[in-house]
Amino acid sequence: MESQVQKLRVALVGGAHIHTPGFIDALNKRDDVSVVAAWDHDPARAAKCAEALGCPAVSNLAAVWDDPAIGAVIICSETDRHLELVSAAAAAKKHMFAEKPLGINARDSFQMARAIEAAGVHFTTGYFLRTTPEMLFLKRQVENGAFGTVTRVRGSNCHSGSLGGWFDTDYRWMADPKVAGVGAFGDLGTHSLDILMWLFGPISAATADIRIITNRYPNCDETGEALLKFESGVIGTLAAGWVDVENPVSLLISGTEGHAAIIHGQIFFHSSKVDGADGKEPWNDLPEATPRPIEQFLNAAQGKPYDALVSPAEAAARVAVMEAAYQAAETQTWAKVARK
Repeated sequence: MESQVQKLRVALVGGAHIHTPGFIDALNKRDDVSVVAAWDHDPARAAKCAEALGCPAVSNLAAVWDDPAIGAVIICSETDRHLELVSAAAAAKKHMFAEKPLGINARDSFQMARAIEAAGVHFTTGYFLRTTPEMLFLKRQVENGAFGTVTRVRGSNCHSGSLGGWFDTDYRWMADPKVAGVGAFGDLGTHSLDILMWLFGPISAATADIRIITNRYPNCDETGEALLKFESGVIGTLAAGWVDVENPVSLLISGTEGHAAIIHGQIFFHSSKVDGADGKEPWNDLPEATPRPIEQFLNAAQGKPYDALVSPAEAAARVAVMEAAYQAAETQTWAKVARK
């Protein structure tokens, strides 16, 4: 018997981002989603995405914005196109998933956040670390006070992308800060920054040292380290880059009554408030992972249960902190983080 489930009609708007193939795979696996159009300013890329999705390629975005049957869009364009595309999606009242970072600067990002909020549509972005068992566990422990007064935190997200030439061809734009808004530090660092802010709240100021190492991608930073002032009083550090052969310690939390470190993907957890948490062996009593952001977004747009979405204000706030870090690195001073 034919299914009576109403499928969500979706359009792919831009296919430039490195995670686009993964999103295409996720869309193709959903039996409650029908992808009806694929657009990109590059006709060849639009055709490639359309073929992978089994849908038409469209050359005129009006076909997406003006079609009331299209309920949601997946925006995976170059970052410098987000302002135009996100604003148009909000005006058309389309639910939207937009890849990170939300905008090329804080001003544009806050403008987009206001437009999305005013439209009253579902939104999220690709901060997938929030959905992992390790981060869900630590979120719960922070909320339960297992660390006492948190004094310092450290996030690190690094890989060898520059060393391996990951951005030499299809994704070359991601190594052009004029198009991407950031280089390596901002590209990878935004994931760990999201976790730090998700756990410990807003950041008021930042300073940083951000550098080019190999110059494989001219004028594109490849590594950096930031010092962050949280409004709560927590001291934070953030490391990110494309010239690291290992990233063994991805998160560290230190407090007056506890400590946690994620080392090679395993949590070592010590807390005076939690039985058995002596930090000597990996802590394996973890919650189940929640669906990745693209799945949670599609569930929300379908009216199905979902765990959580990244709010537009959160997405914009991460851009503002990154902008402050880059400004501080250039001036070798502290920079205040912009607000709405």
